[in-house]
Amino acid sequence: MNHKTRYHLLSSLALFILTAIFLVIFNFHNSTLIFLFFGIFVGTFFLDIDHIIFWFFLKPSLEESRIAQTAFKKKDFKSVLKLIKLTHRHHFNLIFHHYFFQVILVFFSFFIFTSSNNIFASSFLLSTNLHLLIDEIADYRNDPKSLQKWLFARETKQLPVKFLKQYIIIFIVLFIFLTFLLIQSQL
Repeated sequence: MNHKTRYHLLSSLALFILTAIFLVIFNFHNSTLIFLFFGIFVGTFFLDIDHIIFWFFLKPSLEESRIAQTAFKKKDFKSVLKLIKLTHRHHFNLIFHHYFFQVILVFFSFFIFTSSNNIFASSFLLSTNLHLLIDEIADYRNDPKSLQKWLFARETKQLPVKFLKQYIIIFIVLFIFLTFLLIQSQL
């Protein structure tokens, strides 16, 4: 298991435990915790679908795309996961790993959290937001230029590297607020 996968799983587990503690304090049903767990789990890995979109639709002629397509036909999902691990640093033009998607995701999350109390949908969206934050923090720590390249892909004007830290902090604050909204919506 690579570091990014470990970070995603550990942060999702921490999110589940934190949220579950608040829900247990207020005597919620076990079914609520089950939907919370599955929403967080599915949301943790959902954004990696854009690597599949990259292989099948954006760049189907690449050698790695042909390998991925063959692995899918053989239902060799373990090889697909290994391929994602090996090639994710070279995928800069992804649909979900982009600032515009992140902004839309936050607005959509606010809408769902304030208009619905569906725990699966809310935890799914919260976990998806967390996935993007983990990717951004990890890449910012390792190579801010790489973060800038994939976060602002397809943009002629990009946020300068010196402002990426503030960008991430803004979305961390929004994530904390979304977490509060999720818990509040279940009270």
